[in-house]
Amino acid sequence: MEKLICFLLIAFITSASADSLLLKGAVVHTVTQGILEPGDVLIRDGKIAAVAAKLDEKADRVMDLKGLHLFPGLVSASTDLGLVEIAGVRASVDDRETGEFTPEVESWLAVNPDSEMIPVARANGITHFAPVPQGKFITGTSSLLALHGWTIEDMLVKRRSGMHLSWPDQTLTIPPPDAPPTAKSLEDQARERREKVRSVEQFFADAEAWSKRDPKSPKVPAWEAMQPVLNGDMPLMIHAQEAREIRSALKWAESRPKVRVVIVGGRDAWQFAAELAEQKVAVIYSEVFSLPSRATDSYDVQFAAPGLLHKAGVKVAISEGLDRASASGQRNLPYIAAQAMAFGLPADATLAAITLVPAQLHGAGDRVGSIEVGKDASLFVATGDILDIRSEVKYLWISGVEQSLESRHTRLAEKYRSRPKAR
Repeated sequence: MEKLICFLLIAFITSASADSLLLKGAVVHTVTQGILEPGDVLIRDGKIAAVAAKLDEKADRVMDLKGLHLFPGLVSASTDLGLVEIAGVRASVDDRETGEFTPEVESWLAVNPDSEMIPVARANGITHFAPVPQGKFITGTSSLLALHGWTIEDMLVKRRSGMHLSWPDQTLTIPPPDAPPTAKSLEDQARERREKVRSVEQFFADAEAWSKRDPKSPKVPAWEAMQPVLNGDMPLMIHAQEAREIRSALKWAESRPKVRVVIVGGRDAWQFAAELAEQKVAVIYSEVFSLPSRATDSYDVQFAAPGLLHKAGVKVAISEGLDRASASGQRNLPYIAAQAMAFGLPADATLAAITLVPAQLHGAGDRVGSIEVGKDASLFVATGDILDIRSEVKYLWISGVEQSLESRHTRLAEKYRSRPKAR
């Protein structure tokens, strides 16, 4: 009897994994090969098996998507989704560790797979996200996860996708004439910020020195974690907003050519577009809807920044960022990108900025981010262009598995739609 049960179970799993799905007649936004209108996509064993204007392949299931649009799943490049549930409830916030240098921290271990924010983000086309650890200087590594799975192990796509460094604040505050004697002078402030940068430099120097140790010496998790960054196998994602921070970070990066730097946040990155392009430094831009920081800035300076960076040759991803309601606001990711498109970022680059580019920056560009043969079948169907706020997501798959689009928003809508009517 046990043998029979095992045989039936194996047969069921085999048949389930062998299921194929043919999506026909959609407007297919491939990201890498333009738009097929109409186009067909064949999914087999959780992977994209074929993409063409017309496919005559046999499939277990066929869906007619005439008049609908098919997109690769959106990728959130920098977020606290899964790490923060209710910002005002400390027990539901797990987005940082204490200490100035904690490279051994891995963000995926703190993700809550039952977060109510995950279905909300998924319902608007987001299939993957990179939770970012926060803290003082070296804050740890982000990971790339899928918005599907019973456990964090089920969700994990790439365990260590980038090391995060919050660049020391470089601002100076001029003391007012009536400042108390204890107020810090400009010289004291400048000295403190130089010391902070030197502490970062010293940490990297110590990590390099440790790499030359006797192989038989005991392992130190912090130094072990830094080695992929030093040899260029993992990007160093430097969080920097203000112009002086970005200038300082770029100058430091010049002395470490092996380190692959990505600027995260990048409010004033547009001022260094040429330097960023020359040094091949990508930007995860999160400030599209930030207010201009200077009275001399035009009203649209942040709207236009991604377009200026792209025009200069900088690889640009767009994110919601970490300073606002990042976890709950992930559903707005396509509309943030759409604002950048309205102010100069080309349409194809805009879609890539929330799909393929973030996947590439997090080391998973060969698996997700575009509709190509061999990639994971993480796709969604919408009634129109996803950059248009009027479009509605109708179906979504992650690795070939169709996902429910129910969320607390749909449940509340149904609840109040069914409320007792006034007599």
